[in-house]
Amino acid sequence: MRQPDTIVRTGRKFDQVVEGAREVFMADGFEGASVDDIARAAGVSKATLYSYFPDKRLLFMEVASNECRRMAGRALGLIDETAPPRQVLRIAAQQLVPFLLSPFAQQCFRICVAERDRFPELGRAFYASGPEMGCQQLTAYFQKAITRGELDIADVQMAAEQFSELCRARLWTRAVFGIQSEFSQQEIDDVVENAVETFLARYAT
Repeated sequence: MRQPDTIVRTGRKFDQVVEGAREVFMADGFEGASVDDIARAAGVSKATLYSYFPDKRLLFMEVASNECRRMAGRALGLIDETAPPRQVLRIAAQQLVPFLLSPFAQQCFRICVAERDRFPELGRAFYASGPEMGCQQLTAYFQKAITRGELDIADVQMAAEQFSELCRARLWTRAVFGIQSEFSQQEIDDVVENAVETFLARYAT
């Protein structure tokens, strides 16, 4: 593809291109994904694909950002910011843990690590739309809970990152190293409950 320019997010085939690219990236990785395969999966011509995305990196970043926004939207739709911390944290973890273990998130992580030196912007984009956005949402809630006297946190940014790391305990590491690829609901629930209770043991008033 040509060098990065700007993404054109208008036109009736934009969503087709993104969904086709998602399918190919997940199957073949970033380096293995060809323009021909993406265009074929999307049901568009190469010229149409180029008209939306002048560079393959832009296309991957759009796919990753789009998926992270979907996950964040689902989580926000379920969270009541006036609810107590245990309830909000449990909902957040119930969304985050399965997402981290999903084939999409695992493949994105592998792609970003594999391409880190050549294309560091891939990792930056995934980080900004995933972990960074999640931490921002948590810190916003923590500030409200602190004001209500429900949490006692000196560094809300650190606390948000700590909670995210608690959600990666045990299962995420096994998934990353290929030790385990399927996870029962009970295993996921155990990680969720331990993340919530460990966090509250440190920060609940």
